[in-house]
Amino acid sequence: MVCTLKEEHTLQGEALLIDTKTYLKQFTLGGLIKRYATPSSLLKVDDKYNISSTVMSWVLPLFMNSTVFKGSGILTKALVGLASGKVGKSLDGTHLSAIFNSVKSWFGGAKKKEEKSSEYFDYGIPPDSETY
Repeated sequence: MVCTLKEEHTLQGEALLIDTKTYLKQFTLGGLIKRYATPSSLLKVDDKYNISSTVMSWVLPLFMNSTVFKGSGILTKALVGLASGKVGKSLDGTHLSAIFNSVKSWFGGAKKKEEKSSEYFDYGIPPDSETY
């Protein structure tokens, strides 16, 4: 195939543009989250920096004082803030995932039990057989 220099230049430019677009697509926000934000990598980071316990030590007292102890006095709120802050510091990623899984099993566990009880095993013996 005989190509002129200008045609060859345009073909190489288009190929370079396509290759650049496919290269940049792997660095999108969704691609980076898919690649690096896996549960195992998040647990490793949490073990190293204790991010979840720090967040829980701040969020848990705010949540408790604004919902459960909303009308309480300042002394009660201070004691609840200290106690829930200490509990929040003791929670790490593995404890939080275990709590999440147990709460999830409360709401989704009934369906699994019903499915297991309705299983029928066919052993290959017909019902009108003389082996009964």
